[in-house]
Amino acid sequence: MSGRNYQNGLAAEDIATRHYTALGATLLASRWRSKAGEIDLIFRHGETVLFVEVKARRSHDAAAAALAPKQAARLLAAAEIYLATQCPANQNARFDLALVNRTGALEILQNCFQ
Repeated sequence: MSGRNYQNGLAAEDIATRHYTALGATLLASRWRSKAGEIDLIFRHGETVLFVEVKARRSHDAAAAALAPKQAARLLAAAEIYLATQCPANQNARFDLALVNRTGALEILQNCFQ
């Protein structure tokens, strides 16, 4: 990943973090790593743990298309590890996709995959 792409990704994660915290969510982890993969952002909102994958591209459509099925499977596997090691049994969880376009506009797709 080039330095510019990395910086764009960090900026997109910051935009998403500000959005979720404005809604009252608490950031639990950013760029959380496990043997299965990395989760960009993890929040607690009420009784629910939110796993958020952030994609920054030229448009929201391009950002949404950037999430490959293999990456989604890795995210789900990493989330299972997080839930098993960091949360009580039967924890409510939701998986969101945060799309950031080139102007910094944010679109959230809630419960985008299970």
